[in-house]
Amino acid sequence: MSYVRVAALSELAEDTPKRVEIDGTPVSLVRTEGEVFAINDICSHANVSLSEGEVEDCSIECWLHGSSFDLRTGKPSGLPATRPVPVYPVKIEGDDVLVSVTQES
Repeated sequence: MSYVRVAALSELAEDTPKRVEIDGTPVSLVRTEGEVFAINDICSHANVSLSEGEVEDCSIECWLHGSSFDLRTGKPSGLPATRPVPVYPVKIEGDDVLVSVTQES
């Protein structure tokens, strides 16, 4: 797995998504409940940015139709979305947030 530095931990406000792009992949970074999560930034239902939505109870809500996705698994917890979105591994090294969007072979 190849990790890329995407932000400083100090740049991430609690429960406020931050959109970054890693090798052409849009990713929403979320700092909540003492952890940092990385989830694909595109809603599986409506093809809009999840980073524009609200964060609550370790999930992110799509602003357009209200589907919520678990930040740990990417699974939707409400309609209209029925397909999960990818989640990515995160490492914290000092103040650096590193994310891997590559899959192991």
